[in-house]
Amino acid sequence: MVRAAVLPAVGAPLEIAEIDLPAPGPGQVRVRLAAAGVCHSDLSLSDGTMRVPVPAVLGHEGAGTVVSVGEGVTGVAPGDGVVLNWAPSCGSCHACSLGEVWLCANALTGAGDVYARRASDGSDLHPGLNVAAFAEETVVAAGCVLPVPDGVPLTDAALLGCAVLTGYGAVHHSARVRAGETVAVFGVGGVGLAALQAARIAGASQVIAVDISPEKESLAREAGATDYVVASDTTAREIRSLTGKQGVDVAVECVGRAVTIRAAWDSTRRGGRTTVVGIGGKDQQVTFNALEIFHWGRTLSGCVYGNSDPARDLPVLAEHVRAGRLDLGMLVTERIGLDGIAGAFENMVAGKGGRALVVF
Repeated sequence: MVRAAVLPAVGAPLEIAEIDLPAPGPGQVRVRLAAAGVCHSDLSLSDGTMRVPVPAVLGHEGAGTVVSVGEGVTGVAPGDGVVLNWAPSCGSCHACSLGEVWLCANALTGAGDVYARRASDGSDLHPGLNVAAFAEETVVAAGCVLPVPDGVPLTDAALLGCAVLTGYGAVHHSARVRAGETVAVFGVGGVGLAALQAARIAGASQVIAVDISPEKESLAREAGATDYVVASDTTAREIRSLTGKQGVDVAVECVGRAVTIRAAWDSTRRGGRTTVVGIGGKDQQVTFNALEIFHWGRTLSGCVYGNSDPARDLPVLAEHVRAGRLDLGMLVTERIGLDGIAGAFENMVAGKGGRALVVF
């Protein structure tokens, strides 16, 4: 038996419970977690913004050590350090055939499976977003693990599984920031901090961080922000003032609220690009009029998982880590145990801190 944070029902508080994990079957891997990041997507699953089969063990950003493997698994072996990949591509759907593996139609089919049982009553448990990282150990499909790149500490590697792939990918793959361009990043959480670092790595000439909390300014500047704006009704105007009244070339929205998506759009120059990373609810309606779409010539695009291919991008990120260009540790503002996840959820709702990391 292992300890895990169980979501008994949508909207219910997490419960720390003992669960029974089966031995890995064919094509499966058992992993002992070293660390798991607490992502806003976990909060969105728990409160019903995103759907998840319940009861479930949430957590999708993690890294650990392989304990055992099932029949047919050849890519990893017991003792290997691995990063959990919550969205494994099937390689055969239409999106995968186009090379857009981050849009794989079958990536989340495993989330509906029963992967473990609650020890107290034998009730079925589902793996939230495939990997169930909020537990001391988990059993996942072999496609859900990737080797930890050389030179990346195992605990820090957990952040590669979502926050860094998403933030870095939003800048490099979706917005395609070029050297010399100006960038605004809305939301200084884990993904936003990764996006700020990615903008600096891309050679952006000016990087403006935007957040509701004045206390996050030093954190944002450490990540690469050259300017800091406390979010308000005049955010777009302030950003335009900081950029010679032109607006930024690129805005990256990491919040998922209608008001920040609109502000990000308004803060870009004529012909600018806005990439939306944040996951909002169906009630968050963003409106534009037809004339402004024509006049401004801007581009608004969604971004899933940073438009990343983890197998391709993890080695690239590792090279940035080894060269000192990417600091994984600075994303973490709180290290907690399983029983601290509920508090981390509360801090996210309040807009406090960067990434909370569950350390086992």
